[in-house]
Amino acid sequence: MFAETSTKDISHKERPDGFEQNVAVAKRGGNVAAIARKALEKETGEPVITKQNAAQLNHVVTQMIEASAKTAGEVAASGEEEEREI
Repeated sequence: MFAETSTKDISHKERPDGFEQNVAVAKRGGNVAAIARKALEKETGEPVITKQNAAQLNHVVTQMIEASAKTAGEVAASGEEEEREI
């Protein structure tokens, strides 16, 4: 989540234009998160990413993708119905 927040904040400040600039901002946001993760691991002596929380994250991401696909399918079906009515 920190990578996403960092990327959003950098993007709001710099207003990237186009795909390439957005990719560069995303990489910078990811770098900020990586630095924070390494600093936290150094302070605590514990890994931030474990098998358990990686599995939980995978589950959440899968749910988000499935929900997005369902929504996209519903929107597409809605558009098909509107075309038939015309």
